[in-house]
Amino acid sequence: MPDIDVQELNQRLSQDENLLILDVREEWEYAESNLNGKLIPLGELPHRLAEIEAWKDKEIIVHCRSGARSENAKKFLQGKGFQNVRNLIGGISKYLEQYG
Repeated sequence: MPDIDVQELNQRLSQDENLLILDVREEWEYAESNLNGKLIPLGELPHRLAEIEAWKDKEIIVHCRSGARSENAKKFLQGKGFQNVRNLIGGISKYLEQYG
């Protein structure tokens, strides 16, 4: 699946779509600002896949601060059979810049 930009994500959030937003930042970053997503820091992701197993065939939007860690998370999840993983382009920084 193609990655998602902040405009599309904002539109979909405003429509209350049933989305899994996976935040792969650290706990302190999540405490500073978040999109009410599920927090699983990138380093813990390999050990916590069971928590998102139910979403294996559904869309998952993964994000971090700028998009680099979430790109790694996307590739990791795809390697584990998650087919519908999209990275938030520019991360939460870009989202907050526009919709803060």
